Amino acid sequence: MKEKIKQLAREKNAIILAHNYQPPEIQDVADLCGDSLELSIKASKTNADVIVFCGVHFMAETASILSPEKTILLPDIDAGCPMADMVDPIDLKAKKQALGNIPVVTYVNSSAAVKAVSDICCTSANVIKVVNSMDADEILMTPDKNLAQYAASNTSKKIHLWDGYCPFHNLLSAQDVNKARKDHPKALFIAHPECPPEVLALADTIQSTSGMIRFAGESDLSSFILGTETGLIYPISKAYPDKKFYPASEKMYCKDMKKINLENLADSLKNLTGEIKVPENIRKDALGAVQRMINL
Repeated sequence: MKEKIKQLAREKNAIILAHNYQPPEIQDVADLCGDSLELSIKASKTNADVIVFCGVHFMAETASILSPEKTILLPDIDAGCPMADMVDPIDLKAKKQALGNIPVVTYVNSSAAVKAVSDICCTSANVIKVVNSMDADEILMTPDKNLAQYAASNTSKKIHLWDGYCPFHNLLSAQDVNKARKDHPKALFIAHPECPPEVLALADTIQSTSGMIRFAGESDLSSFILGTETGLIYPISKAYPDKKFYPASEKMYCKDMKKINLENLADSLKNLTGEIKVPENIRKDALGAVQRMINL
């Protein structure tokens, strides 16, 4: 099946992208693995005609925002993101107005329509830099309240939270972390900023998924507890086979990230099904918010 997928990709001049949380067999067949924004940026610079995004809906939309001339495919169009669905553009515009039209910083884990009514986007890696670059004392951050609270603790600006969260990152508790530490006393605890404040307070370092991989490689230590989706264990262990990695909790499992399999990937490539195309009026505004972040 993997050979068939590679063959189909060659025939269609397609590039296959896989997010760090995707199943191992999907990561193995992908041309590029990584976090969502970095993948979309890299893919936009290739001469591929087709981008197959093995991830979730907003990631394919981001690829469409950055590469409108390419065909973007999501092998399972039901692979969504509960957090991205916790904010919609109409409610966001109303809240912005109610707060006196303060700037909106939106996490890239959001729909294109929400990005389009935002002033700038951020990632979990650059959120502090983005917030501190804003020429305003007050900011509305959406959709992730945990990421917003993390940013708030690293800036003098007043940050208004949107009541959104990643269901599995939000599940991690201080109790889970303490148990993992007890089980692996020599391991360093790396947390993702989508985790609740009580968890971040216990972290040895706070990193995005790509940041976790980089940090583990640069560290002299040999064992790590990862406070993020369990799927990251695969690529990070592959990158550093001599080091040990443990999930902070097995509860941190995203069903949407596991919806893509070799069968629907092959089908999508063969028939060009699951196309995601952001309408041009939304795309242009969303691109502005993404571009302002990239230009920082």
